[in-house]
Amino acid sequence: MPTVAKDESHPFSIHDMLAMQRIGDPQISPDGKHIAFVLRTTDLDANKGRTDLWMVDADGKNLRQLTTHDGSDVNPRWMPDGSAILFLSSRSGSMQVWKLPLSGGEARQVTDQTLGVGNLVVGPKGKRVAYTMDVFPDLDGPAATKKRLDEIDERKASGKVYDNLFFRHWDTWKDGRRSHLFVQDMKVGAEAVDIMKGMDADCPSKPFGGPDEIAFTPAGHGIVFSCRNEGKSEAWSTNFDLYTAQTTGAGKPERLTRSNKAWDTAPLFSPDGATLAYLAMSRPGYESDRFRIILRDWRSGSERVLAEEWDRSASGMCWSSDNQTLYVIAANLGQRSLFAIDVESGEVSTVVEKGTVTSVGIAGDRVVFGLDTLKSPVELYSVKPDGSDVKPLTEINKEHLEGVEMGDYEQFTFKGWNNEDVHCYVVKPVNFEEGKKYPVAFLIHGGPQGSFGNHFHYRWNPQAYAGAGYAAVMVDFHGSTGYGQAFCDSIRGDWGGKPFEDLQKGLAATLARYEWMDEDKVAALGASFGGFMINWIAGNWSDRFTCLVNHDGNLDERLAYFDTEELWFPEWDHEGTPWENPQGYEKHNPINHVDKWKTPMLVIHGALDYRVVDTQGMSTFTALQRRGVPSKFLYFPDENHWVLKPHNSIQWHETVIDWLDKWTK
Repeated sequence: MPTVAKDESHPFSIHDMLAMQRIGDPQISPDGKHIAFVLRTTDLDANKGRTDLWMVDADGKNLRQLTTHDGSDVNPRWMPDGSAILFLSSRSGSMQVWKLPLSGGEARQVTDQTLGVGNLVVGPKGKRVAYTMDVFPDLDGPAATKKRLDEIDERKASGKVYDNLFFRHWDTWKDGRRSHLFVQDMKVGAEAVDIMKGMDADCPSKPFGGPDEIAFTPAGHGIVFSCRNEGKSEAWSTNFDLYTAQTTGAGKPERLTRSNKAWDTAPLFSPDGATLAYLAMSRPGYESDRFRIILRDWRSGSERVLAEEWDRSASGMCWSSDNQTLYVIAANLGQRSLFAIDVESGEVSTVVEKGTVTSVGIAGDRVVFGLDTLKSPVELYSVKPDGSDVKPLTEINKEHLEGVEMGDYEQFTFKGWNNEDVHCYVVKPVNFEEGKKYPVAFLIHGGPQGSFGNHFHYRWNPQAYAGAGYAAVMVDFHGSTGYGQAFCDSIRGDWGGKPFEDLQKGLAATLARYEWMDEDKVAALGASFGGFMINWIAGNWSDRFTCLVNHDGNLDERLAYFDTEELWFPEWDHEGTPWENPQGYEKHNPINHVDKWKTPMLVIHGALDYRVVDTQGMSTFTALQRRGVPSKFLYFPDENHWVLKPHNSIQWHETVIDWLDKWTK
């Protein structure tokens, strides 16, 4: 990575993005005086990130590094008495639980399982810990799983036989193992108990679930967890339920949310142990339904919805120490804001509005949170419960940012489909000069139920285009999250309709608003749904753009149903299966408009993308080449739906910027 003198500034680039250190998983000590967190640093020599544990006092003083081992150190969790931090580390050769005393001394290993462990949770009083291991559910214990894996490795035949879906998921082929929840007493020689023994299900949810799907009961004798136990319908079901089980493993887990056939997750007990808060969707088969907050009286089992009229989908939650308030993170008009909800009345107030809040916790009489924006990666802050007196606690990336020039940004609204308000972000080019015309990078987000908001992104960062001399334009079209559930739902059955109209009107409104943008030099870029939209644009708006960039986008929506793994997604968005509703897959199918393609396109795809399979990208490139349209194909044999390896990310950005420069500058 090139080095830059402190007194030398330069436009933001992929190298600056990789230089940024990433704060994650902040955990506040029981006395509220300290915050432990994970810090990820990019190691270009190893072509990966490395993670260490750090700590800062709750007033922002005494920042220090806790671990320096070459292994990955993640998932810090405080012992209830505050004397030590438990964490996961790969330093022994596999991911295991370690304990670091705060009084001094080296970390010591707590678990020595034959399999790697994940998703650490500490029980009340520190008597027990819970973690997960990938085991064969028909076998007894991790040792038996390790023995079977060794036997499989010794086979001369390599074929795998499947009798149900999933046979692969996200970027991994299935081998019959499940992520099961284990509980272990904090005693020397204690055995780990498989709480989910025999269940053909995963906890936490794959591929992106985490420890927030697991919670010990207040007394510590039970545990609550979320999983989907749906048998052969798993690939088209979103019916995750909350289960409770004894920590001894006695009996079978009890399903707490049997009546709800949609998604239930994120169990969180109040400090007094009287109430279990959790998140629940109401519509089966829809992964982007609104997550409502459910409060369950733990003694009686009675439930109520908190703030039913609040039209936002909750994510991260934290109880106040007096049990009277829930602090909740939710997408909100191009931000990811922090809200306070009164538990008794359901009244909602905004604590932190602007930027992207990534986590929340309580430190004494203040609320601690992570925050990033379009001009800054995540740093830790604290604020009073009423939203006043915001204070920075860390400035991890201060030196990196001092030498980097970024584009200023603003958000505005325009009238989109049905004359409804639609939001758009614009990031100015670095070193902007009045009177000069600039080319435009028109970025289209994925999801489609997603957002290009006020967020420091590590794959689609608009500052990378601003640093290269482009104006970055991002429209949160109908179907985007954070604008109310009806706005999000409106994309269903209409992928090439409302969103496409919003993009057309949004670009026109942007060019009219900012005269310094060059309307004759506009490139469109998108990934996932954004990649689908690039293919749709190629056949339905072919005279607007000088060039296109399509990352992991579908060419044929009908065939994509049979290629992908999570079937609930196309079945919801296209209103049925292809044989039940063929028109739902054909009316906005890019493959039907290939005969009109003429705009130069760069196609990018990863071999390990099982969500949008690589043959979709290959087919797109084949169509372009056969039609004689100027085109390139960038293929990563070692990447999934995202580009994660640092050197691949550098190649991605250099290839994309070169493509834009060729056709727009």
